Amino acid sequence: MIVILDFGSQYTQLIARRVREAQVYCEIHPYNIALDKLRALSPAGLILSGGPASLYERDAPDVAPELLRLGCPVLGICYGLFVIGRHLGASVAAAALREYGPARLRIDESDPLFDGLEGEELKVWMSHGDRIVEPGSKLVVIGHTENAPYAAVRSRDGLWRGIQFHPEVAHTPRGARLLANFARLVCGEKGDWTPANFVAAQVAALRARVGPEERVLMALSGGVDSTVAAALVGRAVGARLVCVFVDTGLLRFGERERVERVFRPMLGEGLVVADAAALFMERLAGVSDPERKRRLVGHAFIEVFEQKARMLGGARFLAQGTLYPDVIESVSVKGPSAVIKSHHNVGGLPARMKLELIEPLRELFKDEVRAVGRELGLASEIVEREPFPGPGYAVRIVGEVTPARVELLRRADRIVTDEIAAAGLAGRLWQSFAVLLPVKSVGVMGDGRSYEQVVALRAVESLDGMTADWARLEPALLERISSRITNEVRGVNRVVYDITPKPPGTIEWE
Repeated sequence: MIVILDFGSQYTQLIARRVREAQVYCEIHPYNIALDKLRALSPAGLILSGGPASLYERDAPDVAPELLRLGCPVLGICYGLFVIGRHLGASVAAAALREYGPARLRIDESDPLFDGLEGEELKVWMSHGDRIVEPGSKLVVIGHTENAPYAAVRSRDGLWRGIQFHPEVAHTPRGARLLANFARLVCGEKGDWTPANFVAAQVAALRARVGPEERVLMALSGGVDSTVAAALVGRAVGARLVCVFVDTGLLRFGERERVERVFRPMLGEGLVVADAAALFMERLAGVSDPERKRRLVGHAFIEVFEQKARMLGGARFLAQGTLYPDVIESVSVKGPSAVIKSHHNVGGLPARMKLELIEPLRELFKDEVRAVGRELGLASEIVEREPFPGPGYAVRIVGEVTPARVELLRRADRIVTDEIAAAGLAGRLWQSFAVLLPVKSVGVMGDGRSYEQVVALRAVESLDGMTADWARLEPALLERISSRITNEVRGVNRVVYDITPKPPGTIEWE
């Protein structure tokens, strides 16, 4: 594998994506990982990420010298370059001119990193306030830009490389090739991390962990993640898998009926439906804080699963479709990156659980999960389904959650879903949905004054949910949706459209 050491860059996960796109497995770990743990991973190469710090600041993050002397190739990106420079005797200082934006890289010396890129002036993306001012005797320059004379360097022994630009972002068009070159040509990885190999490895690992007799409960929501996870676990343990669908009362229109229609023929008695709407509404009563909502939902789910485990004969394991974005946005287990929000199935879980978690998709992005689903033979209507939050409408109702507000949002959201599908956009958009706001507005309805709820529309395009852009929907489509909601959903007199990308916003409002 390739190990990425995270210095807190907002782009660290993009580095991992680009490496995986080259069919090379990689993992992200904090920059201060213990030496024995890193050695146990036996990395074929290390990538040091960028980060928000300046190397010359007091207490700037650094790595132990031994971490860079494992004998495997090392690539430093931006801040990672400066870390490498410090360890090899280069001089690093604040740049006279900070550089945020496009630049042109000129290749000065042939290197496997630039295989297939030679002879080009590469468009790259800079985002830094420091620079190497003197490379010292152990580094040679292999590329420069107008403002960065040491924009790409290599150690004389050929093991260490550093680049000042960000190859992982879309603004560096050939950056994916550069990272693939590092993983395959410099580190010697074969590029055989495929969905088929992932499935084989996970099935073997699941069988080893669960054993030949233990039963597994699967938290099945009917969405992509839990369905793929269920198929994967089912391949490993067969009939010892029991899928539990929890009707929280916070689901889309007809969701319970859809899950029974789709999964009952496949699972038979292996599908258990738990009607827990009263429990979830009781726990959420009077709660407006989004973090508290997520924690309460997470705890309520576990209560239901533990109850079902007792009823079904004491299953030891609980499987769920946790993905990598859930993990990195919830808790900083992979590095010093900031917590964005607690996902109900990660940061929202109780500290003490009677069931052991199985999360076979924990290190995957959404598009990788879909590829695994196709490998497992799942139908396209399941694999391509748009994401829906585990807490459901609890996090699409801004403010207090009540049965009346849930029903109002469910009706508005159904209109959004129907109109997006009728426009042929369901497959192009990452998500499209309605949000109920905690404000009322004055309107005119039926020649009289109204003072009713406001609904926000959200439609975004994305590859993995880590970043997203708002969808440029046709005005006529927005008009139809707005007109239908205000006419058909009693209690709503105003509809607005959210045009915030991620970042700075998140896809969900809470």
